[in-house]
Amino acid sequence: MKILGIGNAIVDVLCKVEDQYLVDNGLTKSTMKLIDETELQKLLSTLKIENTVSGGSVANSIVGLSQLGNKVGFIGKVTDDNLGQKYEDGLKKENVNFYYSKKKEVLPTGTCLILITPDSERTMCTFLGTAGKINADDVDIISIKNSEMIFLEGYLWDEGDPKSAFDRAINNSNKVAMSLSDLFCVERHKASFLDLVKNKIDITFANEQEITSLLNVKNFEEVVSFSKQIGKMIIITRGEKGSIAINKDKIIECDIQKNLKIIDLTGAGDLFAAGYLHGYINNLTVKESLIKGTEMSSRVIQQIGARFI
Repeated sequence: MKILGIGNAIVDVLCKVEDQYLVDNGLTKSTMKLIDETELQKLLSTLKIENTVSGGSVANSIVGLSQLGNKVGFIGKVTDDNLGQKYEDGLKKENVNFYYSKKKEVLPTGTCLILITPDSERTMCTFLGTAGKINADDVDIISIKNSEMIFLEGYLWDEGDPKSAFDRAINNSNKVAMSLSDLFCVERHKASFLDLVKNKIDITFANEQEITSLLNVKNFEEVVSFSKQIGKMIIITRGEKGSIAINKDKIIECDIQKNLKIIDLTGAGDLFAAGYLHGYINNLTVKESLIKGTEMSSRVIQQIGARFI
């Protein structure tokens, strides 16, 4: 198997809202907030649902990799309920091997409300449900060892059981890629993430806001300096400035695609990672891999949702 993804198994519920809705509900645009089941139901009662799809950051990347013809798999925790079955069916439909045997859990399958404002930005409210209870026993060691690389998401990292799952996966892997996922995650786990990036991760994906926060720096030149020093591949998306790959003394940049009809930015980072990793595991150059990531992210933001229809 080429790549095995491990992350939060979340069903995405997509809804269009006005900016005032975020203000009224105390939400910060373009970030992710963890909510409980009560708050989830309260918000759902005020929203019109556009679509419901199986999601999760790394799972979206893994589906993208499968659509590019790669043999891939995914580990994520769901319960044996309607949403759990929907989640598993969504992966199987995309030829992704699902290395988790669902059973009845105390908590339901996780749900993420993706609120899309008129500027196409997405704000997420996530009820992790049983996804947040993943533990070391849920991690299939054989599938990890049989993969060329594992891909992890920062969203998964948390003290206790999720951390033990994370650690077990890293300790049994051949190579590790990781997405920092979200500014919320970086701020919450800054010391742990910095240790991971410096000492345990082979390829780190981040946007400019996430990486500058992680390093507590003010300008991008300091990010470049840090990335050169640690000798690991750091892939950074920079919005209108495109993307950049930094590894030791090598710096490779890639422009964005222009004149796109942007509808929904959900999944832009996920599909960028899919495109880059596709290039990496198929021996393309770093520049070609960045271009593939840009192609994938440019395509997905011109539709609703994080997976190609």
